[in-house]
Amino acid sequence: MHISDGVLNGNIYITGYAITSLITAYTLKKVSEEDIPKISVVTSVFFVASLIHIKIGPTSVHLVLNGLVGILLGMAAFPSILIGLLLQAFIFGHGGITSLGVNAVIMGVPALIAHALFGLRKLNPKKSFVLFLAFICGGISIFFSTVLLSVFLILSEKEFETVAKIAVVSNIPIMIIEAIICLFVVKFLLRVKPQLLE
Repeated sequence: MHISDGVLNGNIYITGYAITSLITAYTLKKVSEEDIPKISVVTSVFFVASLIHIKIGPTSVHLVLNGLVGILLGMAAFPSILIGLLLQAFIFGHGGITSLGVNAVIMGVPALIAHALFGLRKLNPKKSFVLFLAFICGGISIFFSTVLLSVFLILSEKEFETVAKIAVVSNIPIMIIEAIICLFVVKFLLRVKPQLLE
């Protein structure tokens, strides 16, 4: 799901940084000091999960867990993902510095969507509905990430249309896997520490 440096045109990189700056400024206002340990742990999980890549043609797939990050951190999901991406770019060269803003939007905005969707559990707190929402959040966050990735690629160069289609198809199994992971993590947390989902 990472876009490397030098792939997109300059206007797209600038747009990505502008959007990321606005969202980061807004979401950081929602972060409290006592949330920092939780944010650190979840950011670490995101960081490690994104390191295992499987090559598929001109692209690769990997776990993202942005839906789970959205469920666990709420509005703090965006800065958490931004930090994870920054560390991946500096330490392992995944993504890049010029593409950091775009990559943050691709993975961070769907995390915020998952957070908003998981908030629907307040309408129906039954365990089965909460688990259904967790499943949907896990899958839909990858769906939206793939859509955003495709949009950025196509807006940058029309020639990337084929790569965008491959990215969509190759991420379908990841959508299902992440939906199942979210379901089981939320099920576990509901049993042992439900306050982590608040």
